Amino acid sequence: MKSCLGLVFFSFISVLVYGQGQPRSTQYIFNNYLLNPALSGIDNYIDVKMGFRNQWQGLEGAPETYYVSLNAPFGEDFIRSSVNTFPAEGENPMSRQYVNSFMSAEPHHGVGFHAITDKAGRIRQTSVNATYAYHLGLSEVLNLSVGVSGGFSSIGIDVEGVVGEKDDVLFAADYNNRIRPDVGLGIWLYTPRFFLGASGKQLVGKHWKTVDGQRTVEQYQQPSFYGTVGYKFFVGEDLAVIPSGLLSYALNSPAAIDANLKLAYKDKLWMGSGFRNNDSYSLMAGFNVGYLINLSYSYDFTTSPLKHVNNGSHEIVLGLLLNNRYKVNCSQRQF
Repeated sequence: MKSCLGLVFFSFISVLVYGQGQPRSTQYIFNNYLLNPALSGIDNYIDVKMGFRNQWQGLEGAPETYYVSLNAPFGEDFIRSSVNTFPAEGENPMSRQYVNSFMSAEPHHGVGFHAITDKAGRIRQTSVNATYAYHLGLSEVLNLSVGVSGGFSSIGIDVEGVVGEKDDVLFAADYNNRIRPDVGLGIWLYTPRFFLGASGKQLVGKHWKTVDGQRTVEQYQQPSFYGTVGYKFFVGEDLAVIPSGLLSYALNSPAAIDANLKLAYKDKLWMGSGFRNNDSYSLMAGFNVGYLINLSYSYDFTTSPLKHVNNGSHEIVLGLLLNNRYKVNCSQRQF
């Protein structure tokens, strides 16, 4: 068993080092901002999220992911106006009545940042990015936003005590513990019932080297691309069903498909389930506390061969709605 686990983790480390893949999140529907900078400032308050994911619990050295994100709008016409996009206190933004009276948001800007740390065994990768987006209304109910992110990412390997560390090319690679630029782009189309987005991360990932007079290109980061779609169906005045999907693709890696189904009651409580091809299926739930706090939790049941050596994955996300002048209980555009 130990030799099997060693082989699994050596393979996992190799993937992380050479591909530097993005950490997974079962609750992408709760914070699409991590994948797409076009969501910067999409809501009329300062949106803060803090998350923790413990993947493959019970497996020694299994991945642990921590992140914090913050984004907010700016623009006087958007923040201080009383357009129907932002109902007064007491109205339910998840209700059918709200959707029927929805109007697209005033043109405005959004800014934010997010920091993510992912640790697996002796490998730690970190990324910090600032984001900007511009939102405009294309029709009475249709909004379009485009966004860009920029920052840095790094990957490091703790090689102390590793047998053969001085002679192993993997551990002596010049990209170990180096800081690299990180650039991303995104677009987001949304109405009160529908969203469609596309984005790319780690789009800058090559540098040139000259060895013995020969100039070659080295890939130190693998670009990742994402496509997201979702739609809200009402089954009553205050009850909505929201199916959504996420397609993820990184160069030299197979595509991953996430499918989720979320059931939301008013702006108070939601629950759902999800599936990721060749990996896991999940259960999740969340609730909102007043106009300030929301909390969500998910549990993944592993379906890959690793299911025999782990007890599933846990993920918890805490959200804060700061400067919430309209006192909404939850995001009105991320469903």
